[in-house]
Amino acid sequence: MANNVDALYIFLLVVSGMMTVAIFTLVLVFAVRYRKRPGQRAEQIDGSHALEITWSLIPFCIFMVFFAWGAIIFFQERKPPQNSAEVYTVAKQWMWKFEHMEGQREINELHVPIGRDVKMIMTSQDVIHSFFVPAFRIKQDVLPGRYTVAWFHATKAGTYHLFCAEYCGTMHSGMVGSVVVMEPKDYEAWMGGGGNQPLAVTGEKLFTELGCVTCHRSDTQGRGPNLVSIFGKPVLLEDGRTVVADENYIRESILQPGAKIVNGFKPIMPTFQGQISDEQLNALVAYVKSLSQAPSGQTGGRKMATATP
Repeated sequence: MANNVDALYIFLLVVSGMMTVAIFTLVLVFAVRYRKRPGQRAEQIDGSHALEITWSLIPFCIFMVFFAWGAIIFFQERKPPQNSAEVYTVAKQWMWKFEHMEGQREINELHVPIGRDVKMIMTSQDVIHSFFVPAFRIKQDVLPGRYTVAWFHATKAGTYHLFCAEYCGTMHSGMVGSVVVMEPKDYEAWMGGGGNQPLAVTGEKLFTELGCVTCHRSDTQGRGPNLVSIFGKPVLLEDGRTVVADENYIRESILQPGAKIVNGFKPIMPTFQGQISDEQLNALVAYVKSLSQAPSGQTGGRKMATATP
């Protein structure tokens, strides 16, 4: 996306520069051409509708080009491609914590492969931060209490600066990191050296430890909704509304289960607010998502009978 962003920015500069030169040139020409002369008096003249329409219509068309071009880039940046590699991110004063779906964890350093779409699923542990990689031309605010998303597709190996672009406190300038873009074979070697279990497996264990399995069953006996294949699907609520079961919906259902009650179920689920960390919450969300990605009844090679809180 960097080339498109740069092209739009250069276009804005060129048009602005041309207009600046045109305006100052006309000011000088008119100042000389219509300067005050002895014996000459100013006369009131009627305006030209054709001229006024022209100098209104041309800038309008130029501004619409700005708008359309910018809107296209905006929507491209807002919608990650399907099957992107997902990285959960927790921002806190004063560091970036990353966890790959494969289980690898990093602090202030993010390793990604060339030629792969990478989706950042981000939340803040304290205040508002902003994930900014200048070389990729992406910046996304990271908010407490919810997920925001950014994505990129690295095309050149190297190490690139990562900054927090939102003033987040006295050590804001020290909240820096790097994105390390690697060749696919090097990335696979790096990924295979950690020995960590997949994030969804961690979430599955936590799901069991918290007792979620007692209510969220894959049969009809559960007191909570069946979460198998729920991710990304519309959910009918008791008040008649329909919402999509995305990451923020799952997160909210865990922390504030009474906010959106699924039709046909009672508000009996307890809140886990303050009982689990953001990292554990990410694992639970990843586990619920895995129930929609794996074949029916299977997740990560394990037999599955339930889904998350």
